[in-house]
Amino acid sequence: MLRQVADGVHVHQSELLRNNAVVVQGRAGALLVDPGLTGAEMVCLANDLRELGRPVAAGFATHPDWDHVLWHRDLGDVPRYGTARCAAFMRNLRSDADWAASVAQGLPPEIADDVPLELFGLVTGLPAGTTRIPWDGPRVRIVEHPAHATGHAALLVEERGVLVAGDMLSDLFVPMLDVEGAADPIGDYLVGLREIEAVAGDVDVVVPGHGSVGGAGQARARIDLDRAYVHALRDGRDPDGDPRLGPTVEPGWEWVGDIHTGQVQSLARRATTAR
Repeated sequence: MLRQVADGVHVHQSELLRNNAVVVQGRAGALLVDPGLTGAEMVCLANDLRELGRPVAAGFATHPDWDHVLWHRDLGDVPRYGTARCAAFMRNLRSDADWAASVAQGLPPEIADDVPLELFGLVTGLPAGTTRIPWDGPRVRIVEHPAHATGHAALLVEERGVLVAGDMLSDLFVPMLDVEGAADPIGDYLVGLREIEAVAGDVDVVVPGHGSVGGAGQARARIDLDRAYVHALRDGRDPDGDPRLGPTVEPGWEWVGDIHTGQVQSLARRATTAR
């Protein structure tokens, strides 16, 4: 079900991981960001858009994680954009003859049979340095940065005061660093937060990749929370008071603590190897 979060901006949330697909209404169609997760959810999204009278005009993938590069035929054969790095990552992945089997193995078992992979990752890279999505609708600024994943980008719907954060600024997930792929995962994440902070001044609504949509003031509050967590990792401290961990965590999401534990262990191994 679509929920309006700002004038001309709607969100459709998946059930399992609370992924937020974002719909920005244009003059004749809609920009669709990060649709997912199951085939049934995407068909529901397509039906909701038809009822709005806004067929999909273009898509955008904020980054190349599996749950952000999905698509369904019911959403239409339209341009699907991403950053040049995001698209290159997906081309490389799909160049492996066994890519579909590899992706399927990494899907959550609860929905593995229900995630359509036929159009998975077919993203067109925008030229490096592109700052706006080319489409017939409100100005959408692309804020590419090195945090979390290769070619990650946040989007700022300027005329609506909406920040689409990708896999950052979540009230459910702690910051997930690119511990395996980045040379400096902590430094990269802090750079990403600074890049997002630079455009957050006029934001009235923040939509994370997973979790609850935040209202006025929440973009800066979540930036501060994410930065405090990353600083704690950097300094080897426990992120005391983080509501996404410990006794304050939302019931059913205690497993986010495993993400934190895994990152601590991975960073410790990196530090040991570097010595």
